[in-house]
Amino acid sequence: MALKRIRILVGVLILCGAAVLAWAALRPGPMAFAGKAVPLAEYQGSPTGVPADFSQGDALARAKYLTEAADCEACHTAEGGKPFAGGRPFETDFGTIYSANITPDRETGIGTWTDADFLKAVHEGFSKDKGWLYPAFPYAAYTYLTDADALAIKAYLFSLPPQKNVPPPNTLRFPYNQRTLMAIWSKLYDANSRFQPVPSRSAAWNRGAYLAEALGHCGDCHTPRTPLQSLDNRHKFSGGLSEGWRAYNLTSDTTSGIGAWSRDDLEAYLKTGHSQDRGSAFGPMAQAVHLSFQKLTPSDVSAIAEYVRSIPGVSTPDLPAPKLEPASADPVQGVAADSNPRGEALFASMCAGCHTWTGRNRSVPHATLTGTRAVNDPSAMNVALAVLRGASTLPPSGDIAVMPAFASAWSDDDIAAVSNYVTARFGAQPSAITAAEVHRLREAQ
Repeated sequence: MALKRIRILVGVLILCGAAVLAWAALRPGPMAFAGKAVPLAEYQGSPTGVPADFSQGDALARAKYLTEAADCEACHTAEGGKPFAGGRPFETDFGTIYSANITPDRETGIGTWTDADFLKAVHEGFSKDKGWLYPAFPYAAYTYLTDADALAIKAYLFSLPPQKNVPPPNTLRFPYNQRTLMAIWSKLYDANSRFQPVPSRSAAWNRGAYLAEALGHCGDCHTPRTPLQSLDNRHKFSGGLSEGWRAYNLTSDTTSGIGAWSRDDLEAYLKTGHSQDRGSAFGPMAQAVHLSFQKLTPSDVSAIAEYVRSIPGVSTPDLPAPKLEPASADPVQGVAADSNPRGEALFASMCAGCHTWTGRNRSVPHATLTGTRAVNDPSAMNVALAVLRGASTLPPSGDIAVMPAFASAWSDDDIAAVSNYVTARFGAQPSAITAAEVHRLREAQ
């Protein structure tokens, strides 16, 4: 009898353990919150392809539009390298992954790929040349692309000049360097299905969903990941990491997300990288604006805004509501002169000219600090990264405005001091980033 009870107990524990593992491993799909979806063929409308207000009828121009909406150039272009020729490094907890050359070069690019090869990579994460792909390539999002849109992107890539470039080999630790393990990951986390609209939502919402989930793959940066590196859609759009930068909460939470933003705020931010009282984009988001969002038609920008604003609110506890009021124009007001003299002196010498003592520059709006989420992040992580690496913004002229990098000019102590000064003066809560933390950010470059 005792042995039987032990067996029953062991069985119950095994079942409970399996249930916990299944709960931890499996997550809902990106649009599970939205209502019942239907196959695209059953939907009255056309949320895929190019929008109705895209004026060019040329097939290649339409293909280019979809490629820009998918933001392919950002990841497949190394700093100083040829566009789409690959070699951009992506630092992960498991090592470094380098993006592939996707120009039509027949030896080092994808010039020998058939349509079937391209679809298999985009939809299933399997490369003709390398085998199973790592999810740094967002095929779990691109899987929702229609065949027509995916092949249009291929047609545009094949219209580009071939570039001979062999990216460096990945430097992943064992066992993550075993590509065959990605076959299991793909089976678990790649839906391998095309986009399904939700009839109960508006046509604009469905278009926005296709842009944000399939082409724009917003969740890959703005959704946290599970220990197995799948997107944790139970906390959809509540924040993640992108190339070492913190990607902030995009949910409708009014404190830590964008719930207090108007639709005009969000559309302006997507189209120009800046919104009055909401600050400016920099880091990877500024690049996304420059290479992708600013090139979308007004209807597509509006559709993305409608979709993103529908995401249920999820709180990010360490993010306070941003301070929207400008600081005093008097340098000694607001932050005690003796509280961080080093940070104050550095800000006065190199920063105040563009950012001003109030944090709001009406002559150069993209230099405004007031309302910027990074300045209101008590970790000061993105502020320190901007000082280390420099940052680009996108003024209305369309040219990129660059804040210089100070990594070679300032010590870790200097960057910690000025970062803490900026958050204390212009943010909702002061930060206390240390020189050691700045050093780790510097080493991760």
